[in-house]
Amino acid sequence: MTIYYQDDRATLYGGEALAALREMPTASVDAVITDPPYSSGGMIRGDRMQDVHTKYVSTGSSSHANLEAFSGDSRDSFGYWFWCSVWLGECQRILKPGGITALFTDWRQLAATIGGIQSGGAVFRGVVPWHKPSARPVQGRWANSCEYVVWGTNGPRDLTILGPKAFPGFFQSHAPRDRDHITQKPLDVMRGLLAIVPEDGVVLDPFMGSGTTGVAAVMDRRRFVGVEMVEHYQRVAERRIREAQGQAVVKGDQGALDFGEEPA
Repeated sequence: MTIYYQDDRATLYGGEALAALREMPTASVDAVITDPPYSSGGMIRGDRMQDVHTKYVSTGSSSHANLEAFSGDSRDSFGYWFWCSVWLGECQRILKPGGITALFTDWRQLAATIGGIQSGGAVFRGVVPWHKPSARPVQGRWANSCEYVVWGTNGPRDLTILGPKAFPGFFQSHAPRDRDHITQKPLDVMRGLLAIVPEDGVVLDPFMGSGTTGVAAVMDRRRFVGVEMVEHYQRVAERRIREAQGQAVVKGDQGALDFGEEPA
């Protein structure tokens, strides 16, 4: 497990998620909030084995078609359930007692995800829909306009830990139009999910992608630990998390500004 970026709010690791999880200390994080590759895009294995651009990029979305691909998104429901059981079992060890596990899925993998979070050792607590108002209607069917957050806890949870706060039973937000990752989630949804984590608590995302969980964490005074195996997305996540903290970064052809420099 290699640290490729670290500051006082965020630690980012490069490498495969399960290998990284096995090296993390026991009872060291308050929440695991993540969007794993949940092998969507079809009802049969042949559909799910298509490349991620074919499955997730709409026709005409030329900017999204140029985004970097990612792997691990071709499991069938039973394979996905088993895989979730393994890495979520490690997450249970890493979580503090009462800590939160929450992961995104869609309707195809909802049952497998609910099974996986339980076989991984969590107490299953429920499903929180994310409704997308701009979902395309389908003639003769109900629209598949929601993704879902399946969540549970590491044993009993102290319901007074955050004082009198209560949290919504669903989120409504458009999928981000301008994005750095093919399956990037909205920042406002991620910030809403992280509100259940105590301030200055540690949030772990083993499938960090472009770093939206980390951006939400540092914006809202949480600490963040992320893991990502694709080098391109490691760089993207680092840039976005540093930007969220007001740090100067290099972006495209624009260099980073150092306001401590003396003028020439």
